Amino acid sequence: MCRALKVLCVASDAERLAALKRAVVSADWELTAGAIGGDAGLAQLEAEHPHILVAFGDLEAFVREARHRFPFLRIVTDREVPGASAVAVSPEDVRAAVKGLPGPGGPVRSP
Repeated sequence: MCRALKVLCVASDAERLAALKRAVVSADWELTAGAIGGDAGLAQLEAEHPHILVAFGDLEAFVREARHRFPFLRIVTDREVPGASAVAVSPEDVRAAVKGLPGPGGPVRSP
């Protein structure tokens, strides 16, 4: 039996959540309902058991608690936060971060 990858988006406000979900939606995974704020985010984590958490906004305490409760969860944030697996500077960068791809740039290799 094959299960789709589940992605949960959590943001600090409704406008940011809507923009984040529009940028993250993909045929490659299932996007859950999403949540606004840390308390609602923790409730969604408990209910949905997603594989990936995308948290945008001032949610450091939430990310810390999510990492504590779900140590193997892949967490993508919009800023450097203890416990984050990857940082996506904008909603458009989230897809690559969810897939685990390196960000733009990186080491330059000579032939």
